[in-house]
Amino acid sequence: MKTQGLSVVLVIVCLGYLPLGPGCGAARYAASDVALPPLAVAETSEVLTDDLFRRDASGSIGEDDLKRVLAAPVFLEDKARLGIVPVRHQYSVDDDVPLDTLPGELVSQLGDAGLFDLVTEVSTDWPADGKISGLRELAARYRSEYLLLVRHRFVDYDYTNEWAVVYLTLVGAFFVPSNTLSTRGVVEATLFDVKTGTLLFTVQERVRAESKENIWQNDRKKRTLQEDLLVSASKKLSEQVILRTRALAAARPSVSPTVSGVSFSESGQPDIVGVRPQ
Repeated sequence: MKTQGLSVVLVIVCLGYLPLGPGCGAARYAASDVALPPLAVAETSEVLTDDLFRRDASGSIGEDDLKRVLAAPVFLEDKARLGIVPVRHQYSVDDDVPLDTLPGELVSQLGDAGLFDLVTEVSTDWPADGKISGLRELAARYRSEYLLLVRHRFVDYDYTNEWAVVYLTLVGAFFVPSNTLSTRGVVEATLFDVKTGTLLFTVQERVRAESKENIWQNDRKKRTLQEDLLVSASKKLSEQVILRTRALAAARPSVSPTVSGVSFSESGQPDIVGVRPQ
């Protein structure tokens, strides 16, 4: 009986490999030869060129001027001067005592790159408005076509670490490094085209550091920690600025036509200024 059952199975398997005549098998093979109709392709829709959101139209620049700005070529003018300005929240002029070494390091690096006729620090103590109009006034006094706006922001995360167990000894609490000082920050540089009021690029360098300290003079130690971060970030930030500035210089046309730029006034109306031909 077992031999007969095995024979039946072998016959069925073999029949599966034989070509089938008319019937369901033939219908299966014939179905693969039927040509499928081509997929319907939707017609190309109209290209969207206008902002249809009504609330977007309440800014300080009109729709026509916006399109002019976006359509204008972007490049670095030849024989231009650059001023480096420290700014703070919302890019208002930072009028504190300029103790940071970042602006001076940028002056050195960009001056050596040879991309500008002159690179100079800008004194923010000169009487000027603290807003965008003040930046443009400072640029005019320094005869600088471009301003590099630099700023840094830090966020602190301080906590008590595993050394806090020594607090049980009372005396050791004053000497062990039981406080972890953690700071994170962003160092930023933005190239501002003074005549047109446009921003050509922004580069950011993100930094962080931690230090385990005792309970004494942690504010001073944290300032030192942030100052060291600024020194280490200045070179990397300078490299990014130089890289992007070189790209703008490479985009400069050999003979650039006289074009119009748009700057944004404090009154909310764009000021049309001419960009001189090269």
